[in-house]
Amino acid sequence: MTADRSRSRGRRSPRGRAAEDPASTRDPAPVNPESAAREICLRLLTMAPRTRAQLADALKRRGVPDEVADDVLSRFAEVGLIDDRAFAEAWVQSRHAGRGLARRALAAELRRRGVADETVDEAVSALDPRQEENAARELVARRLAATRGHDPAKRTRRLLGVLARKGYSPGLSYRVVKEALEAEGLDLEDLPPVMDE
Repeated sequence: MTADRSRSRGRRSPRGRAAEDPASTRDPAPVNPESAAREICLRLLTMAPRTRAQLADALKRRGVPDEVADDVLSRFAEVGLIDDRAFAEAWVQSRHAGRGLARRALAAELRRRGVADETVDEAVSALDPRQEENAARELVARRLAATRGHDPAKRTRRLLGVLARKGYSPGLSYRVVKEALEAEGLDLEDLPPVMDE
């Protein structure tokens, strides 16, 4: 290699690697914990709505001191960027309409996200019982055709299982499944009763 070529590639260290810029080896400037906490929260909130508890957990995992996290979260709540009540209401409507989840399943999901019991109760109570029953009927109607050809007991178990996984009570589930199967002309009197709600 000629001298001109070696100069055009940059300065070389004795071992053949390019010499590092001394400025790049310095320690980064210390980060203000409050700025870091705000940045973390804003980044998470731009991806999806979050509860205060979810954001607090994220800040804790990133090593933000508790008092700084509490101050930042309080400020975000003050300006309306965090609102567990609005989160819970939107969650209930969205998950009920989109996935057909019943009150019980919705409440469990909200509690796992750190929403307070009182807020959970308010949000799920906004779901009308008729709305919940209609959703159960729609779920059964969508799955009914797939169970044709099986004996009534097996069909009943499968349809009850669908509703149970969505959080519907045994009494409501049994009533809805029984009505759907009887509408097809099946006699379900021989099946064991399921406990009432």
